[in-house]
Amino acid sequence: MENKPKIGKYPFMAEPFHCDFQRQLFMGHLGNHLLNAADFHSNDRGFGMNYLNTINKTWVLSRLAVEMEEMPKAYDRFFVYTWVENAMRYFTNRNFKVEEQSTGKVYGYGRSVWAMIDTETRQPVNLMEIHDGDIVNYVTRELDCPIDKSSRVRMTDDAELVATAMAAYDDIDMNGHVNSIKYIEHVLDLFKLDWYKTHSLRRFEIAYVAEAHEGEMLRFYRCENEPNDFSVRITAQGSGSEETEVVRSRLLFTQFK
Repeated sequence: MENKPKIGKYPFMAEPFHCDFQRQLFMGHLGNHLLNAADFHSNDRGFGMNYLNTINKTWVLSRLAVEMEEMPKAYDRFFVYTWVENAMRYFTNRNFKVEEQSTGKVYGYGRSVWAMIDTETRQPVNLMEIHDGDIVNYVTRELDCPIDKSSRVRMTDDAELVATAMAAYDDIDMNGHVNSIKYIEHVLDLFKLDWYKTHSLRRFEIAYVAEAHEGEMLRFYRCENEPNDFSVRITAQGSGSEETEVVRSRLLFTQFK
């Protein structure tokens, strides 16, 4: 395979129907753009879903942290840069940079952790077994990612059950479980519109613990660690089964002056 640049650069636009009441791109849609960039980058270099699906393997997102100084607004055109910072036996670290196309203004950055699994056994796969570990040839730290790595999301004992939702058709992705971005959208919906009129989401972290499936009841527990710093735990429960934690998330807001 022809050697590709280690850093991928992909153009996107903040489509107006993907923006909120403030004309800002929804965090969920930004997340989709980040994951699309990751997919383009890995496919172009031979270790993406197009190849993995032929050998019953797939990538699963383990952790994602996004920190934004500003969100793209309706019709803004921007680049998503993505690169592999580190590749280990069972996990790889992938970073992102979001940059306005015409001015080079940096909107923000992202960090993610991915694992590869066997689609039949659902067990982890050694990344070094894919193309003789060719992924290590794309590891680079040429581009800085100045935001913190994902933290260990803590939940207090008084976390309150604030919402429930049945996992349905629109939540399920091609791997057969609740889509990574759908969890983000559900979490953001725990805060009312009036909250977003006075607060901006500066940093969002999410850790995927287990899979949830269609027909399972999702329960959302929220606690406020300190002003404008929230943690959310999501559990899933099927008919006749126990309640199981599937996601933990942390949200850091700034209040408008």
